[in-house]
Amino acid sequence: MTQIKKPDWGRRIERAIDLAEEHPRTAEVLNFYRRILDFQRALYETVSSHAVHNLEGPFRQRLDFDLATRQLPALLSLVQRSGPSKLAQQAAELAQVPSEQQRQMLREFLAVPNADDTTPICFFARVLFQPLAESLAAVAAPPTGFAGPSCPVCGSRPLVAVLRPEGDGGKRFLVCSFCMTEWEFRRILCPICGEEDHAKLPRYTADGISAVRVEACDTCHYYLKSIDMTVDGLAVSLVDEIATTPLDIWAIEHGYKKASLNLMGF
Repeated sequence: MTQIKKPDWGRRIERAIDLAEEHPRTAEVLNFYRRILDFQRALYETVSSHAVHNLEGPFRQRLDFDLATRQLPALLSLVQRSGPSKLAQQAAELAQVPSEQQRQMLREFLAVPNADDTTPICFFARVLFQPLAESLAAVAAPPTGFAGPSCPVCGSRPLVAVLRPEGDGGKRFLVCSFCMTEWEFRRILCPICGEEDHAKLPRYTADGISAVRVEACDTCHYYLKSIDMTVDGLAVSLVDEIATTPLDIWAIEHGYKKASLNLMGF
């Protein structure tokens, strides 16, 4: 089953505020992320107000590229005012780049799904294009019965897994790193290499982070985090994923590589 839902921006923002109080180590990042969510909500509402979505051609080519690029100066200004020092510096440098070169950088980001998440334009491109992708995914027609490792709507890798209550247990879903589509996926299976030996799929938790764990693979050495909604029904996958960066640090220190970096680059 594939789940296409309109994003609840208010809930995301409220969750970021709550988790900033609960997780002092990531409070600065979460407070900045809250401002980014406000920006993305306005962009989503703008594109969703359009009467017609383009439903022909490859997914990324259907996004409103001109709308995104028109919003880049406002985003650069926001990040220079409120962002962490490294991002603020990148925003200042990008603001000096000629507009046509900025557009080309954004085109290159769209052209290569699952590309290197560490390029300077990546954060800004994802902030701009993710709300457009979510809006388009809400009206796209995903295949029924899909259970593959990449997003059935846009083809991107998953960002995070979510365990949702069902009966006496939970059903596992993957959440797309680009358009935020959720789709059902087997619980004992690596979405990167297909490993299904339980002994090679370790899971790790940390004290004080009861609802989030690392799901790793000792065959391909990739990992992603899993949000257990049976433990914390108030969790919001995108926000809780960002709030639990200590788990990312632990996983990287133990030789694992993340399947997809989150919006904040962790």
